[in-house]
Amino acid sequence: MNDRIREILSWYGSENPGVRTNLARMLNHGRLAGTGKLVILPVDQGFEHGPARSFAPNPAGYDPRYHFQLAIDAGCNAYAAPLGFLEAGAADFAGEIPLILKCNNHDILNDERDPISAVTAGVDDALRLGCVAVGFTIYPGSSERTEMYQQLRDLILEAKTAGLAVVVWSYPRGSALSKEGETAVDVVAYAAQIAAQLGADIIKVKLPSEKVELPEAQKVYQKYEIPISTLADRVKHVVQSSFNGRRIVIFSGGATSADEQVFTEARAIRDGGGFGSIMGRNSFQRKKEDAEKFLGTIMGIYEGSVK
Repeated sequence: MNDRIREILSWYGSENPGVRTNLARMLNHGRLAGTGKLVILPVDQGFEHGPARSFAPNPAGYDPRYHFQLAIDAGCNAYAAPLGFLEAGAADFAGEIPLILKCNNHDILNDERDPISAVTAGVDDALRLGCVAVGFTIYPGSSERTEMYQQLRDLILEAKTAGLAVVVWSYPRGSALSKEGETAVDVVAYAAQIAAQLGADIIKVKLPSEKVELPEAQKVYQKYEIPISTLADRVKHVVQSSFNGRRIVIFSGGATSADEQVFTEARAIRDGGGFGSIMGRNSFQRKKEDAEKFLGTIMGIYEGSVK
């Protein structure tokens, strides 16, 4: 346990020893152990987007065990997945990598403009599978958001009582927002703040664009000249909005993109004070050897060995 990890854990003084231990397990695992940075492999896309869209580019990914091995061999801090995928491999890979159980999921068979995810797992499942944390998605901006916030609060209370950390996917979406507004800098910063206020230990958001969506926010950004012209500026603002950086904020990798674009984004996350990436399709849709090399470069950027 080095000074950087002790510093991060000190931000979670209200948490019990179990939660703090499980945060430390993630922060002290894999290639980035002890750096305060995280690269997490999430594989909930089979549920969220459908199996062919998720795994056809790399058919090895249809097998849940493939993703455990990829996360381990690449040196990720943790692996996150829904109940079924974790049940299919948790025994075979017990103790080899910290696990995060995604406790709600949303399918695209009925593409609602104001979505709400179904609760698909719970704290008892996470404890049975040896997880260090539970994950939960909220959609700030959805007309169903208040129900999601209450579901999350109930899960957080149960999880933290049991000593599990809580990771919140906070993705603005809803009929009141434009499509571009879902990643507007003011909206993403607001989503991070909401997750922090609800009690998230780790917050996952999308990378913010330079757009400011809300008219009242636009006035404030202009009046106080909040810097948002570069991606690093916007990352810094989102981190600042998460209790002035006293909550771990990681950024989604999104759909498969060109390598150099992803690496440029990782540099901006690093330079803006972000804590790392949660990198799904950009990882597991590649052949395993390519995915390991790709993730290794991202980790190198975060640890400073790759410029």
